[in-house]
Order: sequence, then structure tokens, then C-alpha cells
Amino acid sequence: MRFLFVLLAFFLLDFYASQVLKAFPRAEVWARWVWWGSTALVWAGIVASFFYIQKYGRSEPPSIFSYIMVSALLVYVPKMVMVLPLLAEDLFRLGQWGYRLVHPEIQASLPGRRQFISTLALGLAAIPFASILHGVWKGRYRYRVIDLELAFDDLPEAFDGYKIVQISDLHTGSFDHREKVKYGLDLLQQQQADALLFTGDMVNNTAKELEGWEDLYTTLSAKDAKLSVLGNHDYGDYVGWASEADKQANMQRLQNTQRAMGFDLLLNEHRVVERNGQKLYLAGVENWGKPPFPQKGDLKKALAGIPDDGFVVLMSHDPSHFDLEVKQHPKKVHITLSGHTHGMQFGIEIPGWIKWSPVKFRYPKWAGLYEDLGRFLYVNRGFGYLAFPGRVGIWPEITAITLRRKA
Repeated sequence: MRFLFVLLAFFLLDFYASQVLKAFPRAEVWARWVWWGSTALVWAGIVASFFYIQKYGRSEPPSIFSYIMVSALLVYVPKMVMVLPLLAEDLFRLGQWGYRLVHPEIQASLPGRRQFISTLALGLAAIPFASILHGVWKGRYRYRVIDLELAFDDLPEAFDGYKIVQISDLHTGSFDHREKVKYGLDLLQQQQADALLFTGDMVNNTAKELEGWEDLYTTLSAKDAKLSVLGNHDYGDYVGWASEADKQANMQRLQNTQRAMGFDLLLNEHRVVERNGQKLYLAGVENWGKPPFPQKGDLKKALAGIPDDGFVVLMSHDPSHFDLEVKQHPKKVHITLSGHTHGMQFGIEIPGWIKWSPVKFRYPKWAGLYEDLGRFLYVNRGFGYLAFPGRVGIWPEITAITLRRKA
């Protein structure tokens, strides 16, 4: 029933938006064939994908599913933009019609205005259409390094200038261009990290996705530590396993592979970096998020043994953990590093002016740096991508954080 409701809603959107074609009578016939033909193909792909997943599960769906999603976005996002000027025009015409009932001497609308509004609607729709194409062609591998400095009164002097490089959300099973991924990892390596921290979601669903990529991940290095934690996708929860034993075997394989690639996987524990007799504590918890995401993280266990005045950097995949548990924890966590949101891989960011993505309605802290109760959270926008094989306005990120001691 829900599917039929969604189908009806999209049909009404299609029907209403198609009114723009009436303003161009010379092209209306073939344009309608293109309009409704592309819509029919998209829905055929969506239905076929639905039945495939129902029958075979989501462990290794064909990559064509991602491009069905791209096609759906290319067809419907421009139409959603297109209806805005049409709706405004129709509301204006409705108000004008009502006004003429009271004042019949007022002339009707100029006939050319509808064509202007239709042309405007098509022009506006071209913007998201072109942006989505760019996001698939270029955006998903448009790696950028974000540098920032964080200063603290209680940072041990030996760690003034200490560089932490964070990446998150590789989603290895989505990658389809080895050389471009290698470019991004080389860019990461150029940051010369003291500590390299990976904050979860190494795969989409299964450990098998890492086959053929191990050599690239193994080349990553840092002076003191190369640490990782698990994200919600790493547990294999989105796969229809034949048995619980198979699921656990996959989990063990993923952990073993991470360690073989040189990552020190933190499962509710911490590591100590020591310089000149002073210490920095790097802690990591398993995934802890709002339901339906798993809450396997044990912050108390991860921080056990750290002195009350210890300087702590925490790796926790889901940023909601910060607000719901970390920031008010009696043992101070100076910096929490998270990922998970990807910035929804869609949004607008213009430094100093605007930062917006639909994901903000689910995660108020969804990208970049936040401070609350004297503690910092940084949410990485992710290195890879999931489902939609592209990024529009929210580019893949490598974060380089330099710690400073306040004078």
C-alpha cells in the first residue's frame, strides 16, 4: 500500500510538471514521448531492483542499481524544482481569477506569461540536472583536504603541533576507479600524519569487498598510530545471511583484514602515545547511534584507565553519540571524531555564507566542527560514497587536525 501511495505521488508530480510542455507546441509531441518514456524506464528499473533485493538480498547487488538511482534522481529532482515556479504562477492566477470576480473590469493575464514561466521552470530544472551529472562524473572523486587547528589549555606541551589525520566511510564496495582512489589515498599520505584515524564503514556490507584493495590501504602510514573503529555498515547487518555463524565469520574476516592492512582496530579500548614523558590518549568505540543503528559502543570501557586529567581524542562513527553520551560524560573527551552522515552526498557549502544539506534534519551536527560544553566534535564528510554513485556539493574529505597548546 505504501508503494502504491508513493507511485501515485510521483505520478501526480510528473503530470503537473509536464504542463510546461504545453508552452512549446512545436516540440510538445516528441517531448511527451521523451518525458513519459524516461519515467517508465526509471520505474521499471526501480520495480526490478525491488524484486531482485527481495529474492537475493543486498550483499552484492549489481552495480546497475546505483545507476538506476542516478536515473531516478536525474528524472525527478529537476521536476521537483520545475514545479515551484509553475505552482507560484498557478496560485497567482487563482488569486487573479478570484479578484476578477469582484472586479470584472480587470483584464486577464497576458498569454505570453505562461510561456515565460515554463521557460524559467526548465532553466531552473537544468541546474540540478547538470549538478547530478557532475556529481557522478567528477564529484565522487573530488577529494579535498580540510586543515584546521584546535587549541587547548591542557594539551601536554610535547604534543603542541601534533597532527591527526582523519578519514571515514570508505565504503570500499562502491569504488569503481582504482587510480582515482589511489590519488585520494596518496593525498592523504602527503599530510604526514602523526596519527591516522579511520572512523568506520570500511565496507558497504561484506569483508569480501576489500579484495583487491588491501595493497592500497596497506600503504597508508603514520608516525605513531594507524587506528580504526567499526561503523554500522561493517557489521553485515544489511545482508540476508544463511546463518548467524556466516555473519560472525564475515565480521571476523573484516577485523582480521583490517589488522593485516596495518590498522589497529579499537573495540571499546584506547591506545597511549607518549612523548617526552607526556601522554596523549586515543580511544575508540564500536558503533553507537540512534536506533535503528546498533549501540555496541562502550564508552566507559574505552576510557577505563585514563587519568582524569588525560587529554583524550575519541573515535566514534556516529555523531549522535556525542550529544547523547559523550559530551556529558564525567571523564572529559576533548575531541570526538565521527563520520557516518556523508553530508548526504548532496548539499550546498560556501565557506562563510552557507552550509546546508537535507541530512541536517536527521543529524543536527552533520559536517565540520562543533563545540558544546567545552568539548569538540568533528564530523568528517566521508572519503567514499554509498548508494548514489556521486557527490553534489559535498565533496569527499580528508581532515588534518593540528593540536595546539594555548600560550
